[in-house]
Amino acid sequence: MVELTHDEILMRKKLPRVGQTVKSRKYGTLWRVMEKREVWQNIPDDPNTGEPRLVPAIYLAFWQIKPGEVPGVGALKGYSYTLYDDTFETNWEIVG
Repeated sequence: MVELTHDEILMRKKLPRVGQTVKSRKYGTLWRVMEKREVWQNIPDDPNTGEPRLVPAIYLAFWQIKPGEVPGVGALKGYSYTLYDDTFETNWEIVG
């Protein structure tokens, strides 16, 4: 497996920066990116050796934007994204 860095994930996946707004493709709700963290995520064990494996991932925390509410109050959620999934592109759209 090729060694990847967290910066490569940000570039290739075109993830939003902290402070940017994203829109839920499923519900149409707006969310602000409140936090970005470099983390490591488990993936299936190596099929040849059975050894556990970790890959770099980017954790993003989102706050739901609602008129009249101050940032950080209300609904919060967070997800980790790796180069091996397309969950950000499937579920979110960067706006503005």
